[in-house]
Amino acid sequence: MNSLLKDAQKAGEHVGLTFDRIAIDGGVPLKGRIEVRGAKNLVTKAMVASLLGETSSLLRGVPDISDVRVVRGLLEVHGVKVSDGAEPGDLILDPSNVISAHMADIDAHAGSSRIPILFCGPLLHQLGEAFIPDLGGCRIGDRPIDFHLDALRKFGAVVDKLPSGIHITAPNGLQGTEIELPYPSVGATEQVLLTAVRATGTTELRNAAIEPEIMDLIAILQKMGAIISVEPNRVILIEGVDRLEGYTHRAIFDRNEVASWASAALATQGDVFVGGAKQEHMMTFLNVFRKVGGKFDIYEDGIRFYHPGGALKPVVIETDVHPGFMTDWQQPLIVALTQAHGSSIVHETVYENRFGFTDALIEMGADITVHASGLGGTPRRVPRRDLEQAAVITGPTPLHGADIEVPDLRGGFSHLIAALTAEGRSTVSNVGIISRGYENFIAKLQALGARFDILG
Repeated sequence: MNSLLKDAQKAGEHVGLTFDRIAIDGGVPLKGRIEVRGAKNLVTKAMVASLLGETSSLLRGVPDISDVRVVRGLLEVHGVKVSDGAEPGDLILDPSNVISAHMADIDAHAGSSRIPILFCGPLLHQLGEAFIPDLGGCRIGDRPIDFHLDALRKFGAVVDKLPSGIHITAPNGLQGTEIELPYPSVGATEQVLLTAVRATGTTELRNAAIEPEIMDLIAILQKMGAIISVEPNRVILIEGVDRLEGYTHRAIFDRNEVASWASAALATQGDVFVGGAKQEHMMTFLNVFRKVGGKFDIYEDGIRFYHPGGALKPVVIETDVHPGFMTDWQQPLIVALTQAHGSSIVHETVYENRFGFTDALIEMGADITVHASGLGGTPRRVPRRDLEQAAVITGPTPLHGADIEVPDLRGGFSHLIAALTAEGRSTVSNVGIISRGYENFIAKLQALGARFDILG
């Protein structure tokens, strides 16, 4: 690790949790190399999966992010011994002494995270009950837990909603069932997988999510002894087994972090090598990146993303579940689209309130119009949803510095990109949210030549 990274990590205490504001002097292209580790959307679920084993698990490539710390705390209050392994990013998870946890302890460790809902299936198998506090998460729209609770009921769980949270029991054990999701929800698919692997009989899940992180979770469960078949047309069959062992697994890389740094390279006219990125899980993003006018080179150990010079081109994007264009990718890319020549359209079909972050971009000089009910009259590949919105981004528009408050994880990183792109100084507050999903982002910014001051 170079001295810049060491200095920035010392200043930011690894994930930036000791300060909440930074001042960025923009207009400097980001150039250099950074590394990404395991996906936030996989490692936290893999940690929960360790509860199902009767022996210890070893998870490799775990990023030092606050969501991992939340899950580690939740596992520890349930009696799981969590320790660091021999290599950086290794976690050893020993579930041999799982116990019921007090609601107050769960609530204290969970904070605003929604991850506790995924503890239900494993805890029901291990203890016969689970307690879940009120759930938080990023404020990007309605993310109901009804899919989760309905699925648990189909397995035979009894759900009691209390003033302090939710108490779930399985008086007759959990039985395999047939479930069809109204939408291919990643969280609900994870819930079914983590519950069905130890349920009696076979579970058939229809309209399942099939994101790479889901496939990686299935790989982990198979290593533990589960029998899971991924069928055509989003159907997953899970044959319950009596016993599962621990696993050894290296987590899939974080696709969202890769897309974020790629967008930052494009917006700032930079050149960033993202170590650990793999082409096979980024192909949809890479196609759009190329259409906008960005260039990339594929290597065995990562992907180089860069602005080749010349004008960026407008695009039309429709977010969708995998293998479509991820909703988490549109936010950082929109910053780059403010510098494209012409009007781009982004149809957001996954969450109904994911364009709130554009208010800050408009304040910084961007020309963005949000259509709260979506846009009609344009050819579509992704079926329209009632909740969808659309954003029209017209450029190029020079961005100027401003005072910004981070609203959520992906929107927050997009604000960082905007501040890096803008001329002048921007003050970005509430940056602690960004540490939920971006490991050592302060150190990486410094390694890429960004100019900033930590304000406290």
